[in-house]
Amino acid sequence: MGNPWAGEVDLVINGERRVAKLTLGALAELESTLEADTLVALVERFEGGRFSTRDLVALLTAGLRGGGWTGTSHDLLQAEIRGGPIEAAKIAGTLLARAFGQA
Repeated sequence: MGNPWAGEVDLVINGERRVAKLTLGALAELESTLEADTLVALVERFEGGRFSTRDLVALLTAGLRGGGWTGTSHDLLQAEIRGGPIEAAKIAGTLLARAFGQA
């Protein structure tokens, strides 16, 4: 089970519980993937609700990779996420908040 004090969030993919965490490497990967100029700009994109499904998949993929998952965004697109897209968006928001010590 993910440790919220360590910035971890649980995500159930294809019936298997995974831990997601935005490590420094995961954040760098996310910045690169989403072509964000700064980390602040990236966070503002999500906080302002100006994110796409592609952004959401990139965020979850980076977090999962930070938690040790070796899959790709393509793998995640093919997977069943417990709770569907709404739950995935909630988890992504929690993941970002925990990465910056807000939840």
